[in-house]
Amino acid sequence: MKEVRLHGRGGQGAVTSAELVAIAAIDEGRYAQAFPSFGPERRGAPVMAFIRVSGDQIRTREKVYHPDIVMVLDSSLPSLVDVAAGMKEDGIVILNSAMSEKELRKEYGFKCKLAMVDANTIAREVIGLPITNTTMLGALLKATGIVGMDAMDKALEHRFGRLAEKNKAAMRRAYDETVVIK
Repeated sequence: MKEVRLHGRGGQGAVTSAELVAIAAIDEGRYAQAFPSFGPERRGAPVMAFIRVSGDQIRTREKVYHPDIVMVLDSSLPSLVDVAAGMKEDGIVILNSAMSEKELRKEYGFKCKLAMVDANTIAREVIGLPITNTTMLGALLKATGIVGMDAMDKALEHRFGRLAEKNKAAMRRAYDETVVIK
């Protein structure tokens, strides 16, 4: 089973991203769950969402405390939240950041595997808005292969209808531009 924790801000689409990955995994014939963790937070407040994907039935319903994968949609969050807290030893942090690996490791003390992409720029240029959720899905797919591109395309088409093409383009560009460092 792969467990994922997403960090974002209210309104950025972290919950939608989690749901899209779960739908894509189910479409591929696996078991999956996606759920948010937030209270009465307002738009812009830090939020988390969780994903589990497995070939077997998933019986646990608790938050993901020891993720294999952490995805950070907002580049300001690592300075506010310990996004790598509880991460498994061989885990990976996938960041929306224009910083270099060296800068990220120095600034935030990351000792794990990293994947980085400037999702803000991609989202603005391709979608026309700085909403990074579907863009970051491209980074997630490249860094982990948690689901296939075809299944994610179908999930985006189902969720976004006629707006899916721009989201798929942003996802593909992020896939191409993501740098994965072991």
